[in-house]
Amino acid sequence: MARMIRPLANLYEQLRRLPGVGSKTAMRLAYHIIDMPEGEVQQLAEALSSAKKSIHYCSQCYNLTDGEKCAICSDPSRDSFTICVVEQPQDIAAMERSHGYNGLYHVLHGVLSPLDGVGPDKLKIRELFQRLQRESISEIIIATNSDVEGEATATYLAQLLKPIGITVSRIAHGLPMGGDLEYADEVTLSKALENRRAM
Repeated sequence: MARMIRPLANLYEQLRRLPGVGSKTAMRLAYHIIDMPEGEVQQLAEALSSAKKSIHYCSQCYNLTDGEKCAICSDPSRDSFTICVVEQPQDIAAMERSHGYNGLYHVLHGVLSPLDGVGPDKLKIRELFQRLQRESISEIIIATNSDVEGEATATYLAQLLKPIGITVSRIAHGLPMGGDLEYADEVTLSKALENRRAM
């Protein structure tokens, strides 16, 4: 690859650090940004900065929000007796597209992965149990991915939750093993919710 001028090389390196962006895509994006009108580049920079400054975790479920609580936790029409536990905020968006669930959520922000140094203390598990002390919850639906880490996290949570006397269920996986909720289609997710099983 020909030597790049420093500003272009810096832009390329920053883009390459984004997940899912390889060398070719980073290069293509860098050249595209350089070709954009100054005003559009400024809008992109301001959108990035504004999003980073204004978005934080919901005080109740740890979804992303720009207020104290997210739109789902603030919605009085939601079933407040059921919590669906997911790995990441983007999993909530996938579940909502299925139109098969009307309860609340709790975002763990990861899964158990001892090899990567991720234990229970690195996830929002303690916060989930604090919610259970404050709120009247009758069912917890565990909707972690069907990979090894997701299954281990689901089993760990079920073992902790069962003694409390709350119904614990696991979404049925019409998803392929190793598949992510984020990429599942609406029908598959809806059926997975309908066919959830007790743990």
